[in-house]
Amino acid sequence: MNEPVIDFDGGLVRLRLDIAYDGTEFAGWATQAGQRTVAGVIDEALTTVFRTPVVTRAAGRTDSGVHATGQVAHVDVPADVLAHAYPRTPRVGEPEFGPLVRRLGRLLTEDVRVIEIVRAAAGFDARFSALRRHYVYRLSTAPWGVLPAQARFVTPWPRPLDTAAMSAAAGQLLGLRNFAAFCRHRDGATTIRDLQRLDVLRAGHEISVHVSADAFCWNMVRSLVGALLAVGEHRRDAAWCAALLTETRRSSDFAAAPARGLTLVAVDYPPDDELIARNAITRDLRSADEIG
Repeated sequence: MNEPVIDFDGGLVRLRLDIAYDGTEFAGWATQAGQRTVAGVIDEALTTVFRTPVVTRAAGRTDSGVHATGQVAHVDVPADVLAHAYPRTPRVGEPEFGPLVRRLGRLLTEDVRVIEIVRAAAGFDARFSALRRHYVYRLSTAPWGVLPAQARFVTPWPRPLDTAAMSAAAGQLLGLRNFAAFCRHRDGATTIRDLQRLDVLRAGHEISVHVSADAFCWNMVRSLVGALLAVGEHRRDAAWCAALLTETRRSSDFAAAPARGLTLVAVDYPPDDELIARNAITRDLRSADEIG
């Protein structure tokens, strides 16, 4: 078992949480006053269990309406609280925090699940330790729209899409680039990202866009898909899509794809002995000079 992460000033143990949610009725991940958010409901449930304020930190702060099957977060819990406030014994063959997972299953609403909880390795940070995030955007061009069971997770698209053209445009966006044209502005936030995968796949009426990067800026995945949709409808060409990389602000030439089709499916982390080094790398903001 991994040694717990301890903050010697505060006596904290760090836990890793693997989380899934249907984002339809959430105003995104991050806690917002007066809004129902994923972090808000999880924080409330954990605070109830531990009887002390608990705050979750996630690998990706998904936007309003965006879903997750592979979100990762961490929480810091006082060691004495962890030892005494929740002393339940796991069932035979059950993980250490199986009882806590089951308790949260009763406390949380059905549109958010904490799938697994483990003690974090030394140096683990859900956000800063991550190597890359993986998203999938799903669309359907079926004449009937989207089947009811998929309606909250797949975007119906009423016009034909040329996926070959979309793939050609996608290939020109890969690499370490300035994605300012695809990101909503945030003061002090870098828009330089390493886009490692942007694949457009078709299976009949179903189209999926697979997107992986070291990190994503605000609204970036939906904007990438939105630009590819403009190409897929032959309203723009691949050269236009590539030229967007020269922009220094969010482009007004296209709209971001609707949130409902987007799901965070996985987050990758390095081996435990490389976590601290990864944190240091991630915290260093990239500069334009890094683009090659």
